[in-house]
Amino acid sequence: MRVLSVWTAALVLILTPDAIADDNEGAELKIELPEPYFGGTPLDYFGSNLEEPNYKPRPPFYVPPGVVNVARGKPVTGSVPEPEYGEFGYLVDGDKSYKDASLLALDRGLQWIQIDLGTPCDLYALTLWHFHQGDRVYFDVMVRVADDSEFTTNVRTVFNNDHDNTSGLGIGTDKEYIESYKSKFIDLKGVRASSIRFYSKGNTTDDFNHYVEAEVFGKPAN
Repeated sequence: MRVLSVWTAALVLILTPDAIADDNEGAELKIELPEPYFGGTPLDYFGSNLEEPNYKPRPPFYVPPGVVNVARGKPVTGSVPEPEYGEFGYLVDGDKSYKDASLLALDRGLQWIQIDLGTPCDLYALTLWHFHQGDRVYFDVMVRVADDSEFTTNVRTVFNNDHDNTSGLGIGTDKEYIESYKSKFIDLKGVRASSIRFYSKGNTTDDFNHYVEAEVFGKPAN
């Protein structure tokens, strides 16, 4: 069983992934962050499509009361039968560590990994961790949602940084970004879906597609 390493810096409030603090305006989403990694080779990658690193604390994000991580422990599948290493379940087990034992990897080329939520949910936010042991950028990162696990009904794209459409799934307008222990945070704007799928096509260090954890904050649709 893997052990979650948690950042315990004094100025950071750490709560469980599903913890929500209610107030009169809704609920402030509290996100548990893993321990940061210090060291590694500086990133030698630049481009107009790469967003500037932001070292400021993430601003508060409010969601309706009752929102939780609906992805935790749900079934995970991929574009390949099995990962190159690790297990599909690592994506939703709560372990966000940068250590190799927390990592799953899919083969080279454009690949996807998918979480089936089991029921239609209203989704408000996503936190996504690829391999964050040192600076690296993953290419053609896309997040899509659908109303069925076969991804044939009401497929929508909620994030896409494939600016030259090398994936063949459409030109994206979102920026590439440097991996961080803080995760990639995506506002899902209450989109309703029962499955969520993540794409990538290698990274600045090698050609594999790595994942550590995904949290999908929402609640079952009424």
